[in-house]
Amino acid sequence: MSSAAAFSYAPLLPTGPDQTDYRLVTDEGVDVVHGPGGRRFLTVEPAALTALTAEAMHDIAHFLRPAHLAQLRAIIDDPAASPNDRFVALDLLRNANIAAGGVLPMCQDTGTAIVMGKRGRHVLTDGGDAEAISRGVYQAYTKLNLRYSQLAPLTMWDERNTGSNLPAQVELYAEDPDGHPDAYKFLFMAKGGGSANKSYLYQETKALLNPTRMMQFLEEKLRLIGTAACPPYHLAIVIGGTSAEYALKTAKYASAKYLDALPTSGSMSAHGFRDLELEAEVLELTRNFGIGAQFGGRYFCHDVRVVRLPRHGASCPVAIAVSCSADRQAVAKITPSGVWLERLETDPARFLPDVTDDSLDAELVVRVDLNRPMDEIRAELSKYPVKTRLSLSGPLVVARDIAHAKIAERLDAGEPMPQYLRDHAVYYAGPAKTPEGYASGSFGPTTAGRMDAYVEKFQAAGGSQVMLAKGNRSGQVTRSCQQHGGFYLGSIGGPAARLAQDCIKHVEVLEYAELGMEAVWKIEVEDFPAFIVVDDKGNDFFAEVTKPVLTVGRR
Repeated sequence: MSSAAAFSYAPLLPTGPDQTDYRLVTDEGVDVVHGPGGRRFLTVEPAALTALTAEAMHDIAHFLRPAHLAQLRAIIDDPAASPNDRFVALDLLRNANIAAGGVLPMCQDTGTAIVMGKRGRHVLTDGGDAEAISRGVYQAYTKLNLRYSQLAPLTMWDERNTGSNLPAQVELYAEDPDGHPDAYKFLFMAKGGGSANKSYLYQETKALLNPTRMMQFLEEKLRLIGTAACPPYHLAIVIGGTSAEYALKTAKYASAKYLDALPTSGSMSAHGFRDLELEAEVLELTRNFGIGAQFGGRYFCHDVRVVRLPRHGASCPVAIAVSCSADRQAVAKITPSGVWLERLETDPARFLPDVTDDSLDAELVVRVDLNRPMDEIRAELSKYPVKTRLSLSGPLVVARDIAHAKIAERLDAGEPMPQYLRDHAVYYAGPAKTPEGYASGSFGPTTAGRMDAYVEKFQAAGGSQVMLAKGNRSGQVTRSCQQHGGFYLGSIGGPAARLAQDCIKHVEVLEYAELGMEAVWKIEVEDFPAFIVVDDKGNDFFAEVTKPVLTVGRR
């Protein structure tokens, strides 16, 4: 072997100066004490950690970053955007305005609370930092109109909702943030199941590391993300990594724009860097998919981050992650001057255009009366092609994973299909808590694909003839709809607050009240937006846009 190189150290992810615009949360619970050798120590009380966490979880449930809102407005202003792109972007901006009122969260899936902190060597606490942070998560989720999504495993097979959205994922590191020993810095995230489920790890080889093969690989894998996680996305791709788990973690950070200040070139110090050229090329690749902002167009992604990491010579992990339309994260810091939180946009109305729906989309909007018999509803839908935009009014039944499993057990036992699934379209969703004075809490669609295994059984028994949810579905759903005369309608993923305020007029429990948000509900909707995705003739909008078409490599 050759002689060893000289010792050289660089952090794997060297980030640049912090350019964040912060606001002061409080100056209580922090103090500076003097120690040996003239050193200054920052003391942080548990209450300060709790207060910061509760405030951060509130803000990211209701507010977005100005840059994200500006990207939504840019879609509306882009003449190359499709009518469906612009319609989705406008609905998401309206949703942001409603959520900013601080009552309805922007998404009904208010997520897993994730907190990453870096504590400088001169920061003193009582040592129970994770507990104090978790208490802040508890306060936010129990006091606000958020949803409890965490399940405690009681046995390998049995689970129960914890009723508080705990546990949180808390990761704390002993590291001087930005070189400041008397600072404590944080990244707060609320990660919903839809976007979390679109995190992927691929174990590749050196053969991937050439421009042509890389672009072919990315086109194939990125199309598979689909729309279930509510695009337009902030897409992150990490190539390499000292381990598989580090690659995945880096992709999560990159999707949150946490690594935007990485270097843009590599060195023999073997640190990670961003490839800005490849980012632009991948963004253009996604613009040509035809998937768009959920129902056709250019805006599958707002932007792309590509991070290259060092790797073991025998391994080449590739991690892919997205941040969805509920782009929920904020950074924070505790310094001798107080407790600070990233300033998010509290006046998103300034991003709304002074235009009407008609000027955004002159295409036909088909109004569907859900009060009519199911056969008449299906006959009406059968007149129109996939991608047709609909406006739904009338009753819907709401059922998702656990309710579907219970109904399937009843069918297997020889019981009939419940009449409510025969008479009404079924909406896959689960609401957040209902604020006082509202008919519903935030109530957006959940991922349709989780119910795919039930469709043929249910349709054969006369139920689920019209389904409403978000995202693409498997071929078995298309075949079942063709065989049984069914339809799958896509709802816009993301605007849960707007749907609750403007479209959902009444909510009542039909069955399984003990399941909480997983119960079977009946709701009355008015002008509820949807699109025909799968029809009764075997057509599936997403079937075409998920096929790779790239024939040339990277320029």
